[in-house]
This record gives sequence, C-alpha cells and structure tokens, in this order.
Amino acid sequence: MIALLGLAMVSVFLYLVMSKRLAPMVALIVIPAIFAVIAGFAPDLGEMVTDGITSLAPTAAMLMFAILYFGIMIDAGLFDPVARAVVRLTGDDPLKLIMGTVALVAVVSLDGDGTTTFMITVSALLPIYRKLGVSPVLMTGLACMTNAILNIVPWGGPAARAASVLRLDPQEMFVPMIPALGAGLVTVFVIAYVLGLRERAKLRVRAAEPALAGVGAGGGGGPVGTGGADAEDGGDFDVLHPDRESLRPRLIWFNAALTVALLVALISGVLPIAVLFMIGTGIALIVNYPSIKEQAARIASHADSVVAVVSMVFAAAVFTGVLSGTGMIEQMAQYLLHGMPDALFPYFSVVIAVLSIPFTFFMSNDAFYFGVVPILAETAAQHGISAMEVARASLLGQPIHMLSPLVPAMYVLIGLAKVDLGDQHRFAIKWALLVSLVVIAAGFALGLIAIH
Repeated sequence: MIALLGLAMVSVFLYLVMSKRLAPMVALIVIPAIFAVIAGFAPDLGEMVTDGITSLAPTAAMLMFAILYFGIMIDAGLFDPVARAVVRLTGDDPLKLIMGTVALVAVVSLDGDGTTTFMITVSALLPIYRKLGVSPVLMTGLACMTNAILNIVPWGGPAARAASVLRLDPQEMFVPMIPALGAGLVTVFVIAYVLGLRERAKLRVRAAEPALAGVGAGGGGGPVGTGGADAEDGGDFDVLHPDRESLRPRLIWFNAALTVALLVALISGVLPIAVLFMIGTGIALIVNYPSIKEQAARIASHADSVVAVVSMVFAAAVFTGVLSGTGMIEQMAQYLLHGMPDALFPYFSVVIAVLSIPFTFFMSNDAFYFGVVPILAETAAQHGISAMEVARASLLGQPIHMLSPLVPAMYVLIGLAKVDLGDQHRFAIKWALLVSLVVIAAGFALGLIAIH
C-alpha cells in the first residue's frame, strides 16, 4: 500500500504541475502533505519535513549565495565579453545559436555545478534568443540535457554519490564511461542541429512576411507547444546592458581571477560549496561595490531569484521528507524487486540502467543513490553482478535527471529565462529520453552493462 501511495503521489504531483493546475512550489508542499495524512503519518509529518529541510539546508545556502555571487559578476560585467563573442559567432543564424548553446553548456558544465552553468548560459544567450525570436525553451531544454551528461564527471554529484555509497573508486568507475557519455553528447548536438534547421526556416518565413516580422523581433516565436513562453517579457532582459550603472570594467581581471579561484576551490573541495560561495560573495561585494548602499542595491536586485529558488528548495524538502519518512522509496524499490521474474535477473544491470531513467526523474539524487542503489546492488550481488556494474548502470539514465522537478538548478535556469516548467517538460522530456536510451545502448555495446 505504501508503495502504491508513493507512486500515486509522484504521479499526481507531475500531473498537476505539467497541466499547470498548481504552481510547482505549492504542489511540492501540499501533495506530499495530503498523501502523508492519507497514509496515516499525520503525527510524524512535522518531523519528516524537518528532516527534509535539514538535509536540504546546505543546498539552499549554496544556491542562495551562488545566485548572489554570479549575479554580482554579471552586474559587474564579467560575462559581457562572452556575450559579445557569442553574438559575433552566431550573427543572425538560429542554427549557430542553438549549436553554440550546447557547446557553451558543455564547456562550462565541466565545473560540475549546474547552477553556475545555467546562470552563465542564460546571461550570455537569452538576449540573442529574443533578438532572433527563438523560444528560450529550446535553450533551457538543451542546457539541461547537456549539463546532465557532463555532470557525471567524478566531481559531479551523481558519480560522487554512486561511488561513495558503493565504496568504489570514482575515477575507475568514470573513465570507461567516457565513450558512452560522448555518444550522448553527440546525440544532443544532432538534436540541436535538427532544431536549429527548423528555427532557421522559421526565421526565413518571418523575414519574408512583413506582418510576422514584428512578432519575431518581440521574442514571441517558438516551437509548437511552447506557447511562446517568453513573449510577455520580450524586451526586459537587460542583465548585460552595456550602459548599466553596475558595470565595473576596470575590475574584470580581478573578477575573472576570483571566479577561477572559486571554481578551482570548488573542484578541489577545500571547503563546502556553500561556504566557498559565501566567502566569494563577500569578497565580490566589498571589492566591486564598497559602499553599504551599493551592496544593498546589488543584493536587492537579485532578491526575486533568491526567494524563488530557495523557497522551491525548502518546498522540495516536504516532498523528499515524506518520500523518505514514510518509507515510500524503500517500499517502491522492494516491491519492484520482489515482483521481478527470475528470468530477468541475468539482465539485471540493463534493468537498472532503464529504471534509472524514471528513478532519477522522480527522485532526488540523494534519494536514489543513497536509498535505492544500495538495495539494487545487494540484489545484484546475489546474482553475481558487481557493484561497479551497478554503479555505472545507475548513472546511464542521468540525461533526464536535470529535468526533474526536484532539481533546484533547473528552477534557476527556467526562472532566469522566464520559461514555464510545464513548457520545459513538454518540449524536453522526449529528447532527454532519446539521449538516455542512446547512452544506455552505448553502455551496453561497450560492456559497461551486460547480460549475465
């Protein structure tokens, strides 16, 4: 019963969010609370939510100060040269713009931090998307898929969790996966190429029809099904405006050095990520905006983004707290394993790879890798399948994870780009599923997962 309630809770949540009947933050709070009461856990709800908040508090702190830090860097003009270079390279060609989006995200994603990647990407590229009348939904969807693939680097979240919970060497686990991940990245580039050709054709049609030219310039264009999600904010994204008062061109080299030092510290793990961003934000404010009035103005200018993202994280704590506290996660996994025919166990690593697609979408990485993967590994060991193979299989479904409503970085992305969550999912999920299947197929061909 608990397993069925867990499945029903996740299904109802996704339906209400994707159909736009509830805002994501509201759904994250209300739906799990209702199901906890239905399941008879009303007296324990407070403790479960508190546990969820406690576990996600470091993430909320990290996101808060990451948004502030990179917001300050954007205000000061650190990424203006990147935007100008992208403008020169893309010109007025949607194909180059969309292909360039994947390339930029792939490079920046090597730092292992999705929030950083998305803030840089949106700041540099969103003005160009709006100029050409290309829907930002393409940018956000492709960014999520690309970042999810590159985030499997050993210092990224999923690989670190899988290696730690199964006590494996992250480098040994990751290196053989590089060709499979490369196949996934190539697939994303192919998808971007196809979409770019489609948008190039649309631009030519708009240019040939004067009545539609104004629509393209206003940013309301987009692929079928996106609903022109950026139309209402077509001209107000001036975060890279060349004449803004917050610019500090003389400090660009200092800001670049500070950012590089921060990223190096993040990768090396000298301090917790939240602490590093706190320190970096403090230094950035003192050097770029010495007066208290200027500092207050910079913090206030990013308050909307901070509140939106941090509130979403703590709302997700209700969801994850109920999933864990009621035992829904464990029961769903046990129910799945007990219901599996013995004939499927020779294919168990392939089954894990396929199951990692919905599991990493419906659950946080913490819930999946710390709650479910140990159960899968224990069952696999009874059938002669190594923990290393289980770990690699569990990572192959990651290309869809960044689209999960439980991923805070995605809310940073769609919030900055003014993209609706339902539009994001309607556009991107089908492509992310394709990329995940390609990665799994490549993993099978390379022997990362096998039939025993």
